[in-house]
Amino acid sequence: MQLPLRRAISAAASSARLRCGLSTAASRPQWAIIKEAALVKSTSHRASLQLADPPSVGIFGGCVRATSGDGLLLLQFADGPATPADVARTRAAREGEKVRLDIDPDITRLVCNPLSGEMVRLPDIDGTKKVRTWHAHGILTQSVRGHGPPDRYAVAELSVDGEGDKRSFVMRRFFSEAGEWDKLVLPSPLPRPRWIDIDHEVLAFAGRLWWVDLTWGAVSADPFSDRPELRFVELPRASVWPLPGPGPATRTGEIPIQGRYRRMGVSEGRLRYAEVSQKEPFLLSSYALDEDGDDWTLEHQVALSQIWADAGKQEDTPRIGVIDPLNASSMCVLVGNHSLSIDMDTSKVLGCSMITGGGPDAFLTALLKPCVLPPWLGSSRIPSAGKKEGAGNKTLADVLVRSGRD
Repeated sequence: MQLPLRRAISAAASSARLRCGLSTAASRPQWAIIKEAALVKSTSHRASLQLADPPSVGIFGGCVRATSGDGLLLLQFADGPATPADVARTRAAREGEKVRLDIDPDITRLVCNPLSGEMVRLPDIDGTKKVRTWHAHGILTQSVRGHGPPDRYAVAELSVDGEGDKRSFVMRRFFSEAGEWDKLVLPSPLPRPRWIDIDHEVLAFAGRLWWVDLTWGAVSADPFSDRPELRFVELPRASVWPLPGPGPATRTGEIPIQGRYRRMGVSEGRLRYAEVSQKEPFLLSSYALDEDGDDWTLEHQVALSQIWADAGKQEDTPRIGVIDPLNASSMCVLVGNHSLSIDMDTSKVLGCSMITGGGPDAFLTALLKPCVLPPWLGSSRIPSAGKKEGAGNKTLADVLVRSGRD
């Protein structure tokens, strides 16, 4: 099998402007936007990608749960049988319509180097591939030199346990040196009893992983610490939703939609939060967290409707794609099936690309992940200590393919 990252065809740029391929570091973009897609059968023993400069969006097989901040991807694959009735309902569904399938899949997690194609499979949590509930996972790397290829990595998930004032957090951690998962119960850092919904990819920043609730704030921790200390950072005050009613059901259906218009990310070495209003004039606002991690500063605010007017046409309600990790004044904005790079300093469109695979109603911005591609990434190996020869770096076919699977 192969994990294809196909270059998206740009509606506004020629192929000469969309640099792709992996031949030399000079022709490789410094970062990429990755969108998940279905697996494609192949005889290849490695993942393979073709890269284009943002705002073009590449398609990667499987689900990219998170990126490490220096190029490694945390992948998750769900493998389960679908009945003929499930297949029939899926084929009969209208474009953009959600179909619930009663499938109990096997879950496989892998760490992937998107340039070399190397993959390392993580062991199953508690020895089982079955996952009854979904928890957000993140990946964080460390280098003894402080820069360059990582010497180790940690994968961690965070979940909430208990109710009311007795709530605590449960962290499951995997260390590349040990090759196994452990479990910690951590006291809650939340300033008041409130349900927290981790509805965003986990971010790697400042030696910590950040679990984000787009209606309230973010909880962070250093997964490498022997005694991780959770910290809480609230969103900009005007962006915090009021305290909801009891239980998570009061916001059912609201958070995934809200996730189209809010994102948190890392750019130019600072944690940033962005949001776009859903009504004219579609104000796009970008904030930066201060060095103390206590307050947000509004750095940019532009009216996107004026940008559309300058371009000579009116577009649909814009959504936030990703925060540019290398340029704090640049933002990837989605309008319909188009991905646009916006310069918030000049209120200009820097580039435009068409996103393939699904209409705007079906397309969730949470599927997009920014991935920084440092120059050493293609020649570096994924840290993997203490494994038996040939046991860790398996091909995707080794870990996913089952005889007779359709």
